[in-house]
Amino acid sequence: MEASHMSALVEKHAGLERKIQEEMNRPAPDDALLHELKKRKLRLKDAITQH
Repeated sequence: MEASHMSALVEKHAGLERKIQEEMNRPAPDDALLHELKKRKLRLKDAITQH
């Protein structure tokens, strides 16, 4: 896999982690949003580890 593509995936993964943390720190986190963000983060992690 091309290094720039891999770094883009890693960057997106880190961005999703930040969004998850921000949402969890809110007084009333949106569970549906957290679920979707975590699913997207897991898909990215799978893509990163498969290459």
